[in-house]
Amino acid sequence: MVNVNTVYQTVLYVLNKEQRGYIPPDEFNSLAELVQEEIFQSYFPDGSQLNRQNQNNTQNDTEFFNIFKNLNYKLYPFEQEVEFFYDPTFDCWFNSQNSEYAIQPIYLLGEIISSYSNGVTNTTPAASVSPSIDSITQLVSKKDYEKIIRSKLTAPTQQFPICYQYSSPATTSVSLKVFPLPKALNINCILSPASPRWSFQTGGLGQYIYNPSTSFNFTLDISEQNNLIIGILKYAGVVINDPTIIEVASQEAQKTSVNEKS
Repeated sequence: MVNVNTVYQTVLYVLNKEQRGYIPPDEFNSLAELVQEEIFQSYFPDGSQLNRQNQNNTQNDTEFFNIFKNLNYKLYPFEQEVEFFYDPTFDCWFNSQNSEYAIQPIYLLGEIISSYSNGVTNTTPAASVSPSIDSITQLVSKKDYEKIIRSKLTAPTQQFPICYQYSSPATTSVSLKVFPLPKALNINCILSPASPRWSFQTGGLGQYIYNPSTSFNFTLDISEQNNLIIGILKYAGVVINDPTIIEVASQEAQKTSVNEKS
């Protein structure tokens, strides 16, 4: 993780060095969240591009210099197996019973595992029955789902279940309808980064004093510290209407991006 106080103090130092302005905590927190989200979302198109280089055997495969592996490493803190819960009223599986995912919502669904009791046709999930079949579940569109479950030739089984994602009135989180109905559902997910926050106490002279107990660090890998600082400075130049800061920060961001992908 990247320490939020380190980033904020560096940003303030650069801005104040030549008396170019000041970013108060609330504005910094907003910019920090924006830049972290931009960096996080850039992993996916960048990863797709680097994966194509792997397939074409044009990627460096040295242990510590494989860019694709390094990018994948940055996603490890966001990868988590999430247990979903069944709502019989709406016949859906959802994850919102765990408050943890209110802080880090699900960003992407990965491998979906449905668990069944061998040979038992399920009508409702039952925690008391130990599942003996764990099946990879295919995620399809709602249109394809309706077609597949109605066909005798392609009807899903416990070994080859299917599901689709939809918006349920039961929850605002991710909802899935699975067929056949499993006893348990676990999904390997990518979670969104938690929002960073630089929190403070007010000193006797009205100054802001960093409060680590109520602050939240960036959830990105430590290697992203410079990118965070440069990105925040770029937007800070817009806030304080200083084109020089925007220009310098943008140039540094471009250099960093080129170096990382070279």
